[in-house]
Amino acid sequence: MTDTTRRERGLEMIKEVYAGDVTPPAEGNAFMDIMLEQVFAEIWSRDVMSIRDRRLLIIGIIAEKGEPLTFGLQIKSALKNGELSVDEVRELMLMVAQYAGYPRAASLMGVVEQKIAEVEKERVAEGA
Repeated sequence: MTDTTRRERGLEMIKEVYAGDVTPPAEGNAFMDIMLEQVFAEIWSRDVMSIRDRRLLIIGIIAEKGEPLTFGLQIKSALKNGELSVDEVRELMLMVAQYAGYPRAASLMGVVEQKIAEVEKERVAEGA
């Protein structure tokens, strides 16, 4: 596969994974180029696991690390793509609390509720 093909596949996959909310920079940013060509073109596009399963794994990892920006992006994308329902996202936080600790989960609950509200507002605006 050529680098151009890998980049194109990576661009398609990042749009799908993040429901169009992430706009990658133009080619030439080494960090983004490598991420697109490896993480998205080669890993996210594999058919062994579903995007939903990959997302659940990533949400758990990021939640444990307590990184709110990336966590919020993952939650919002899961909701927008229909991979998780609002109830499932809230249930997920019960698991995070048990395995990553209540302080970590509590610090992310505001992010969860904010992303739920954003998705609901976008759906209303779109008439969905």
